[in-house]
Amino acid sequence: MHPRVTLQLPLMAQPPVIVQGATALLIGHGYVAQALGPVLTQAGVTVRHTVRDGDGLVHGSRAMQQAFQDADLILVSVPPGRGGPEPTIAALDRMPTKARWIGYLSATSVYGDRQGQWAYEGEAPSPSLARGHRRAYAELAWLEHYPQTQIFRLAGIYGPGRAPFSRIRAGTARIVDVPGHVVNRIHVLDIVSALMASIVRPSPQDIYNLADGHPAPPGEVLRYAASLIEADEPSVIGLDDPSLSEMARSFYAEAKRIDIGRAQARLGWTPQFRTYAEGLRSVLASERKTI
Repeated sequence: MHPRVTLQLPLMAQPPVIVQGATALLIGHGYVAQALGPVLTQAGVTVRHTVRDGDGLVHGSRAMQQAFQDADLILVSVPPGRGGPEPTIAALDRMPTKARWIGYLSATSVYGDRQGQWAYEGEAPSPSLARGHRRAYAELAWLEHYPQTQIFRLAGIYGPGRAPFSRIRAGTARIVDVPGHVVNRIHVLDIVSALMASIVRPSPQDIYNLADGHPAPPGEVLRYAASLIEADEPSVIGLDDPSLSEMARSFYAEAKRIDIGRAQARLGWTPQFRTYAEGLRSVLASERKTI
């Protein structure tokens, strides 16, 4: 799991005015929600969020259910549980809402293995791993229970506080040698800009892939990150290395390239960080400003 970080990200230069007096409920207050919240606030939206503990609405509480009923905009970033019904829908107990826009953050794991070929939103999900099956079922639950839902299938997320620089400096980053394997990525700010574009232009029941559109081998990315901080390249290990966890090994069981044509065409969205090189340079610059 990634540690919770306080994001210090630049806000949008001219955020769209959503609706005067609009309210948003962010169900889950993870990395993406933390980045989206300030942008919504800047756009004139009153933002509330749920958390497991601490400040905010307790997930599943009556206060959370009331906020769900009253919200104009809802973002769901709570991952599906390991069994049973989709956890947030279960907590809401089929509570109605006046929201005109609901966004559900899913993952590209729903596509399963494409053997390095491109995956498109119009294809039927064909997950091969348990987490992909859970995501596919959660997508269906939201689309069936709340027809105003839009689905966002996210590639691997990176950004400030969520990049390989610290692992490279500590010597814990490793390159897993799997010829032909590529990984899809997206900078957190590009997720935020896509969500904002969708809020301004809702399209219920639509499904979007969010990635930078330029998948790359993970070893290539780590080597480039090491070069940016003038560090030694990470060591190379094989997929059968006993130190590699089963969870880590599972990420190499699937290879696909994520197409983003629908989000570009329907939302008028283009990633600001089109490749990992641009994104990593930006992350490093932002992290150095906070030192």
